[in-house]
Amino acid sequence: DAQARAWFAERMRQVKAFADEQGVAVQAWSAFGMDGIVWLTGVQGAVLLAVDEPAAFQVLVDIIAETDLARTELAASTPGVDMVVERGWYSSTDFWSPRLFDQFVYPQVEQMAALAHRYGKKFAYTMTTGVERLGPRLADAGVDVLYFVDPVQDRLSLERARDLLGARMTLVGGTNTLSLTTGDRGRIRDEVRHAVDVLGPTNRFILQPTDALFPDTPWEGVEALIEAWKETW
Repeated sequence: DAQARAWFAERMRQVKAFADEQGVAVQAWSAFGMDGIVWLTGVQGAVLLAVDEPAAFQVLVDIIAETDLARTELAASTPGVDMVVERGWYSSTDFWSPRLFDQFVYPQVEQMAALAHRYGKKFAYTMTTGVERLGPRLADAGVDVLYFVDPVQDRLSLERARDLLGARMTLVGGTNTLSLTTGDRGRIRDEVRHAVDVLGPTNRFILQPTDALFPDTPWEGVEALIEAWKETW
């Protein structure tokens, strides 16, 4: 509504001023997709509904997609937003077969990417497992940036990720936040060096510990990550 749009415009006015001064990009997490559905129904409820009552599940998918599209259009059309992001933690092969992914997830991801591109913005998607199987489909849908390539929880080698996706989208990740909690600077250095050596030459790689830095992530681990990056880069 008008009040929400006014709030967002003012918020982005402040964010844009800061981003322009600091020279950083701005991303808006505007779409929820299957994450929103699982929050409403639970994991088991979502999967069973999709299998047993696909028509009813499609109605729910369409409702979530409609609100996602509205938020994404607002974000993409607002000056200062460089990229819009869709959450996809609950859309991977941990929950959905490739067939169900193509049926219920792919069409709305394709819509969201096309909408972002219409406003000249990049579109990112978050998926931490099942990337080897579903990553190419995300690239087909128009995803520009993939959060995350994680060799720890997804057991996907960086070499395989590079060969499969490196020429099609920007890959984010390369190491895991759990590594930063070990206090093992040698391990952190080795992981960073390997990630940069393998994915850096694509010129489409953003080093980031998957999924994020958490309140209990030791700062010593963060410092070790930064130092290792500086040494390697």
